[in-house]
Amino acid sequence: MDDTPIRQVMDAYKAAVFAKDVDAFMGLYAQDVRVFDLWSTWSYDSAEAWRGTVAGWFDSLGTAQVAVGWDTVQITMADDAAVAHAFISYADVSATGEGQRAIENRLTWVLKPQGGGWKIIHEHTSAPVDGESMKPILQR
Repeated sequence: MDDTPIRQVMDAYKAAVFAKDVDAFMGLYAQDVRVFDLWSTWSYDSAEAWRGTVAGWFDSLGTAQVAVGWDTVQITMADDAAVAHAFISYADVSATGEGQRAIENRLTWVLKPQGGGWKIIHEHTSAPVDGESMKPILQR
């Protein structure tokens, strides 16, 4: 199957993060999404719960923007569901266009067709943990 619709969701995610557009970002998610995020909270069990964290993230950036990069993307498509997994990077870009810092995560999405497009119904981000320090490894 053609994975173009899922790649369009990925492009929309990248654009929404860079623009810090909470509404565009949340438009990619189903209302009953479950998110297993890497940071702080065990699980977000609705778009409403996830929205607050996303808005806080975008607000915390001040004048900086975040450039999202996708690497080693793999997508499996069916008529009624898709799974995408990849390495994703988030790089802060200052108001003057300079890169400041970057992290990488592992990301998995499960998507379903809804409302004429594909919506993320599950997101799982992770990073390996260093066995000695017990800290996440945020660079490959």
